[in-house]
Amino acid sequence: MSLSKIYHRSRTQALSDITLTIGRGEIFTLLGRNGAGKTTFLRIAATQLMPSKGRISVLGHDVRDEPLQIRSKIAVVPQEGSTIGPLTPWDHVYLTLLARGMSRNQAHERSEKTIERLELTEYRNQPADSLSGGLKQRVRVAMAVATDAELIFLDEPTLGLDAVTRRRIWGVLNEIQKEGRSILLTTHYIDEAEILSNNVAIIDHGKMVLSGSPAELLRNVKERVRVDIVGSTFSEEELSKYGRVVKLAERFRVLTDDRLGRELADEALKRGSDVGLARVSLEDLFVDLIGRAEE
Repeated sequence: MSLSKIYHRSRTQALSDITLTIGRGEIFTLLGRNGAGKTTFLRIAATQLMPSKGRISVLGHDVRDEPLQIRSKIAVVPQEGSTIGPLTPWDHVYLTLLARGMSRNQAHERSEKTIERLELTEYRNQPADSLSGGLKQRVRVAMAVATDAELIFLDEPTLGLDAVTRRRIWGVLNEIQKEGRSILLTTHYIDEAEILSNNVAIIDHGKMVLSGSPAELLRNVKERVRVDIVGSTFSEEELSKYGRVVKLAERFRVLTDDRLGRELADEALKRGSDVGLARVSLEDLFVDLIGRAEE
């Protein structure tokens, strides 16, 4: 498939010749900044929006010609979804399953398991209006997870959530994948993409920048390690002898190889600086790619 989307009213090209293949039973992440085109792609794949050009097949069905067949097999958690005020978390999950055709007994059993799975037991009987934003988001995820959907679309599912809640949701997504179901995830949290994904597509200004597994993507960074130095007594010129220097607020980050990285870390410690030594991450690649695109 090669998808393009133009919003004619604003004359905005949201997608430009995007081509993706998402395998069954994998977590595939669209990674990009706000406005990159991630949500537009997800909405087209979820049959909520028509492409301007190109075709897309979801679970063997064409989005243009067979949207109803697709909708019966997918579940969607939108970025700006809502809950119904007086209904409880348990109500939301149970009624969602009834609406999808489950029997009352099956919906009841599945709701109980899902409320426990998302650690919502404590809040199961509270009206949604009384819940925090993070808990409401967990309810929305529960509504999708509870279904027997083969493919789940999650649009920024952990946006604005605290670190503990984010990790809870990550754990549930890993469990879903082990069940053989597929997930298409959009996010601008780079650590989320790196930790969860089998494959990642980096999108910017509606165009594909790079795609592959996290390990494959990292091969595009020539440096192997990064050294973060806080309270540096080094000049930027001095640091450049060890590798590529990036200024981050009150710290320097030097991208380099293993040997020079260890040498720099040792020298920085001798000078009394706080030092972090780690492998390069998807964040380093992302900033490098998007920075080059901006230039």
